[in-house]
Amino acid sequence: MFEAGVFLIDKPIGPTSFKMVQRVRRALYIKKVGHSGTLDPFASGLLIICAGRAATKIIPQLMGGDKKYEATLKLGFESSTFDPEGDIVATGSAAGIDKQAIEACLGKFCGEQEQIPPQFSALKHKGKPLYYYARKGIKIEKEPRKITIRDISCSSCSEGEATIQICCSKGTYIRTLASDIGKELGCGAYLTGLRRTANGPFLIDDALSGDLLTGEKSTVKEKLMEYALTVEEVLNIINNNSILTKET
Repeated sequence: MFEAGVFLIDKPIGPTSFKMVQRVRRALYIKKVGHSGTLDPFASGLLIICAGRAATKIIPQLMGGDKKYEATLKLGFESSTFDPEGDIVATGSAAGIDKQAIEACLGKFCGEQEQIPPQFSALKHKGKPLYYYARKGIKIEKEPRKITIRDISCSSCSEGEATIQICCSKGTYIRTLASDIGKELGCGAYLTGLRRTANGPFLIDDALSGDLLTGEKSTVKEKLMEYALTVEEVLNIINNNSILTKET
């Protein structure tokens, strides 16, 4: 009988992170299942799912590592939610903004800084997530939080869209970063696409496609077990990565 394991899942665009957890729970027929960091429905990429009591206990350790993302920004527009799920609330001109201009702008965002969490987020206020209040038109200001952008660069820019590679500390809101970059550029911007490519030492290249979790329970379970990592294996990877990080 399956007792505990950790799964690297490549979440597709569309389902919620909770939905992916449900699919794993259903296939393994186990109640205790959680993940190490939410991805919005419009986002894709690495979602680490822990199943079983021993595995869910190490979720805090999985959440602590740096994250890597590939983000797509729409230039010249601002969204009420800083992402494609909101309404366009302002427009500007992105004329003349090229890759070189974006690279120069991104340099200002590298390093430790304070970031104000977005209104549409799952952070709690009096027991309810901020998006609960935002949807009612109630603005709740949360205190800025310290984050660190380890590395940030622009891989492409054309026709009012820019693709950015980001390595950042836990707790960083990429849609807030996208909005701040748009303000710094003077044209406005919002996040239209997001893909998590790494979570600490764990890479998207090693993940199981989340599209494969929609079949028959027995088939899904078989596929999951091919990719299962034991708690001991995961802890060894985390600890070895910590040692390497200290040495460098």
